[in-house]
Amino acid sequence: MLILRNSKGQTLVEYGLLLILIAVVVIAAVTFVGQKTNTMYSTISTSLPQPSN
Repeated sequence: MLILRNSKGQTLVEYGLLLILIAVVVIAAVTFVGQKTNTMYSTISTSLPQPSN
């Protein structure tokens, strides 16, 4: 029965590690997409003609 009592704490640690892993993946994805979006907007803005005064 000691094994059953300790499994709750082990499960909590596993969920915590899984949550941290998901957070790291989401942060990396948002950073990557943000950089690509910034590059795309920079490319578009430099290719557009400048307005005349």
